[in-house]
Amino acid sequence: MFENLTDRLTVALRMISSKGRLTESDVDIALREVRLALLEADVNFRVARDFVNRIRDKAIGENILQGISPGQQVIKIVNDELVSLLGTHNYGLSKDGSLPKAILMVGLQGSGKTTTSAKLALHLRKDGQKALLVAADLRRPAAMDQLEMLGKQLDISVFRENLKPEQTIEVVHRSLSHAKKIGAAWVIIDTGGRLHADDALMAELKELKSTADPVETLLVVDAMAGQDAVNAAEGFNLKIGLTGIVLSKLDGDARGGAALTVTSITGVPIKFAGVGEKMDALELFHPERIASRILGMGDVLTLVERVSAQVTEEQAKELERKVRKATFDLDDFQGQLKQLQRMGSIGSIMEMVPGLRAMGSKLPISDINDDSIKKIDSIISSMTNWEKHHPDQITGGRRKRIANGSGHTPADVNRLLNQFKQMQKLMRQFSSGKKKGFAGLGIPGF
Repeated sequence: MFENLTDRLTVALRMISSKGRLTESDVDIALREVRLALLEADVNFRVARDFVNRIRDKAIGENILQGISPGQQVIKIVNDELVSLLGTHNYGLSKDGSLPKAILMVGLQGSGKTTTSAKLALHLRKDGQKALLVAADLRRPAAMDQLEMLGKQLDISVFRENLKPEQTIEVVHRSLSHAKKIGAAWVIIDTGGRLHADDALMAELKELKSTADPVETLLVVDAMAGQDAVNAAEGFNLKIGLTGIVLSKLDGDARGGAALTVTSITGVPIKFAGVGEKMDALELFHPERIASRILGMGDVLTLVERVSAQVTEEQAKELERKVRKATFDLDDFQGQLKQLQRMGSIGSIMEMVPGLRAMGSKLPISDINDDSIKKIDSIISSMTNWEKHHPDQITGGRRKRIANGSGHTPADVNRLLNQFKQMQKLMRQFSSGKKKGFAGLGIPGF
């Protein structure tokens, strides 16, 4: 997430963080690089200009340059301004209104509305709230089929009626009555994709909104669309009024232009972010956490939340005990990698740990992805229990047998054993406090 922007900003801010004293010229040089980094990230040029000007005014105008650790104070100003740019607060869903409360999901075709609707229903269920999904895209039977399939997969109720497109209002009206019957707290209405410039379809959406009387009108936009996403948000907000934005595919956005611009331009908060293809990969949007990630300072709170969802306190303590006593073996390693996989991509986890992303290719896990986890799993599964518990005693003959049994090469087995050896060393360093980042988090695999 935002890899390109993070790399550029890290270089720019390093110019001032390493200096004991700063001049206005030092700040201007660094901020010029910050502005270029934002423009390359597809941030609106006016937003980038105003952002940099605010930082300069605060850095120069508050006698920071003559204070203690001026570089760190300027970086704090940058962080605060990033939070402000991203939306200041995490708003979440509205707590107003009587049950069932409706959420109208709108957006361009292909933005990810249907999948996001299902993800949101799952998010609400995890919070103990029942949701009803409504297939209101009557122009595209495939969209209704997709929503119904996702509903079955997640065991979430879906309301569908195969009527004509001009009867969409009737479907929405009936869905609200059905929600009351089944005791649903939320009604998530998946509408058909449309361009904000299409007056006829936008008029239809206005009528839908009037019928549903939603407490939330959420626009789903593809984070990787950059300024096109911002333009769509501006258009939809002008035509029907939005209460929030959901950025889909944020995990694949290396630049960050939409996330950094959309709230500033429209005044509409980002409420959720899609951070992966899995159905549980929808997160509340926390501006302060995203700002921390952008500046390469990690996101420990989100990481702890992900860990807590996968690992019990007892499991975390047992893992720490094994690491400290050097009894962590390949059997444990295999289990931890599977837990990591359930938490998200290795890259997304790395960027949440303060200082870890900067280590990059030096880490033994830097090149591990879903495919390589499958390879590791097959190799370890081909070992005997003795071999899993004594990886340092696996001889050449055993390596050849393991390779044949897993369908890989002895070189692949050697690579795994070397990675594991490096991992053991790194884990001991973290657990002993020689390296910061993992201690006390109970992160699987470390």
